[in-house]
Amino acid sequence: GCNRGKEEKKKKESIFDLSKYIDKPIRVKFQGGREASGVLKGFDPLLNLVLDGTIEYMRDPDDQLKLTEDTRQLGLVVCRGTSVVLICPQDGMEAIPNPFIQQQDG
Repeated sequence: GCNRGKEEKKKKESIFDLSKYIDKPIRVKFQGGREASGVLKGFDPLLNLVLDGTIEYMRDPDDQLKLTEDTRQLGLVVCRGTSVVLICPQDGMEAIPNPFIQQQDG
């Protein structure tokens, strides 16, 4: 019948468990290209996030996909879950060499 859809909706669990990142620094990417990092203080099943000590990484005005060295202090913020694209631990962001670039032979 019609009731099945309602029951499934009620059991909506969060896609992944963010509780292990509570009080730890994380980095968040948003739709539209903004990036910020801060200490995760809270979240809900819709992935709305509360971050403290938040820093936004400013983008290059000429190339919105490129981050500059500039940052902006935002402090305590609530991130809307619908605009969050990516969440990762701050210490897990390390640059790896691009395997697709042909190595120059000296």
